[in-house]
Parts: sequence; structure tokens; C-alpha cells
Amino acid sequence: MAASTGDPFRVVFVCTGNICRSPMADVVFRGFADAAGLGGRVASTSAGTGDWHVGERADQRTLDALERAGYDGTRHRARQFTHSDFAHSDLVVALDRSHERILRGWARAEADSDKIALLLSFDPVARSLDVPDPYYAGPGMFDEVLGMIESASRALFRQLEPAIRPAN
Repeated sequence: MAASTGDPFRVVFVCTGNICRSPMADVVFRGFADAAGLGGRVASTSAGTGDWHVGERADQRTLDALERAGYDGTRHRARQFTHSDFAHSDLVVALDRSHERILRGWARAEADSDKIALLLSFDPVARSLDVPDPYYAGPGMFDEVLGMIESASRALFRQLEPAIRPAN
């Protein structure tokens, strides 16, 4: 694991267009790392499987939901996942099974494929493995999706924290 060498543990969250779910997951996960005093030990980012929104800010409803929950997503700019993300990441977190299938198809080696996980697979109380896409729904769905992402990101961070916390 990269964190044991002094390098930060690198995680990339992946959804479709990188304007709703994956930016939420990135901001929330970084929030947990910062709150634990481990922000310097974790490097997180997000990306989309598609290129429709490259360079754009997160959807305004995403930004609003994050703000209501006390997070700041204003620095986000959408980008597309590339093959180099596998090399530069310790963990590639898909927001739903369609993203997972795409990422596994893009993986060039077993080591790349081994880095892929579904976000909700970390949450023992999740009723599904897919974080629903709120893009075509109302603002309330963005809050619901954020709640799912917070729960799963908290569980993911708790699992990673012992490995990324420096030895005393």
C-alpha cells in the first residue's frame, strides 16, 4: 500500500459524467480524512466514464446538497477516467455496477482489475450495490444519494484508516 511508503493512499471515485455522484464521494471521503487528521495521507479525486462534462463544475444540485450537509464542492471540475488512473491509484471506486463493468473492461492487467470496488460494497447496511443516478430527479434525490454516499464513504474510510494512519 502506498501509504506505508510515506506516499498518500490514492483513491478515485468513478460515475458516469463526473458531475453528481463521484464528486460527492470525493468531497465526502476527503472530509472524513481531514476530520481524522489524515488529509495528507489520502489523495482522492473523481472521474467519469464519459466525456460529456469534462471541464464543467459539478451539477448545481450536487453543490447545493453538499453545501446543505456542510461540504464544499466548488473546486470540482469534471474529467474522464483514463488508463493512467489505474497506475496512479491504489483504489478505483465505482458508484454503480455499470461503472464497475466499464472499468473492468478498461483494465489492462489483473492488478488494475484488483483495484476496482463498488462504493456500496463497503456499507454493511446498504440495500443495493448501486448508488442511483440523481441527474434526472429532483433535489431531494441528491440529498438521498448524498446520504448513501456518506454512509458508504464512512465505512470505506474506517476500513482504510488503520492502514493509512502513521505508526507511532
